[in-house]
Amino acid sequence: MKVILLSYVYKHGVEGEVIDVADGFARNFLIPKGLAVQATEGELKRASKLREQAAVKRAQLDARMNELARVIDGVEVVFGRRAASTGKLFGSVTTQEIADELLKKTGVDINRRRISQQQLREIGTHSVPVRLGNEISPNVKVTIVREEELQEYLNKLNAPAEEVVEAGEAISEVQAEAAGEAAADETANE
Repeated sequence: MKVILLSYVYKHGVEGEVIDVADGFARNFLIPKGLAVQATEGELKRASKLREQAAVKRAQLDARMNELARVIDGVEVVFGRRAASTGKLFGSVTTQEIADELLKKTGVDINRRRISQQQLREIGTHSVPVRLGNEISPNVKVTIVREEELQEYLNKLNAPAEEVVEAGEAISEVQAEAAGEAAADETANE
């Protein structure tokens, strides 16, 4: 029996696709659950509209995925773990932990299955690919350090930002002093 799928059916097709299935499968499963309708002239016309709508939805989803890929590309996440003297971890950094850290850092919620399945079991910096979008393949920089060195590493990462703040404060103080001296000169000239 020819049917038109109204939604995605595993291993059979996507929304709007016309497929040929066993009569019993169509009558007893697909049609009663609202997953498909029998392919008639009227339904075939409607199916073309469904395909157009599906194409628009797919384009919107691709655009959103590419935008998310740009947001997370190059983001660095840091983990502190116990490790042997050889640098091998007692355990590993899981894809779920990487996904949770990305959510904290960027606000982007990624399914852990989209993150590469390579095992991270050594101290160091690893480039982990994330399967998102079709324009770019984002990579997340995962840095693993010993637990006792974690705070020191985080301080080192944040140090340039603190130095910029301190430099900005110093500049503000110099400007304030200069403004004070200029005001004093003006009152002396009067």
